[in-house]
Amino acid sequence: MPIHVRAEPGDYAEAVLLPGDPLRAKYIAETYLEDVVQRNSERGLLGYTGTYNGKPVSVQGTGMGCPGATIVFEELVQLGCKKLIRVGTCGGLQPSHALGDLIVALSAVPADSTAMHLVGNEPHCPTASWNLVHEAVHIAKHSNEQIHVGPIVSSDLFYNPDGGQYERWSSRGVLAVEMEAAALFTVGALRGISSACFLTVSDIVVEGEFKRISDEDLRASVDRMTQLALQVATSDKV
Repeated sequence: MPIHVRAEPGDYAEAVLLPGDPLRAKYIAETYLEDVVQRNSERGLLGYTGTYNGKPVSVQGTGMGCPGATIVFEELVQLGCKKLIRVGTCGGLQPSHALGDLIVALSAVPADSTAMHLVGNEPHCPTASWNLVHEAVHIAKHSNEQIHVGPIVSSDLFYNPDGGQYERWSSRGVLAVEMEAAALFTVGALRGISSACFLTVSDIVVEGEFKRISDEDLRASVDRMTQLALQVATSDKV
């Protein structure tokens, strides 16, 4: 039995949404899922299983940062999960971004040691599963949901002492910075499961100015992101 996700095989659905905030996992489960059963509370990492439009789906909090989140990813794979979709917040790195925009990651620059340790520090490009990315784009297009699709970066620093790093990432076309996707994509590749990362822009961190989304607008953006992720997670096409 896994040590940190205290469950048995079959307790979790094959498709799992992964917010960093365990309370967001609770919110998603209580707001969007039916027939919900709590599956985990170990170390405050709240996890639930229920159904969405009649199809089984789970949601599991991961905490912040690649090292701790990777424990959750690995243990969900041990439990038989095959489709892991991160749903989180990020700092937008492009001047054209607006607070509340949605981003679908294609790849994640591993500015964090965890993803590199997993591959023995060999050159590596953590990449999302195309079937999940394609389905997200397809669903967004047909629901008139505006999304940005492209590379992001996973950092191991929230309070980054190198303020110029954001501008350098931005100039290279990186869309956003967050803290877990590079490890998720790497675990997905190593374990043979599908992985994706959907993000809502909660901050803008370019052009020498920091902007933060309001709590009300953040809830609305998280709801849009969650609905997109649930549709992808339960799609018959992926």
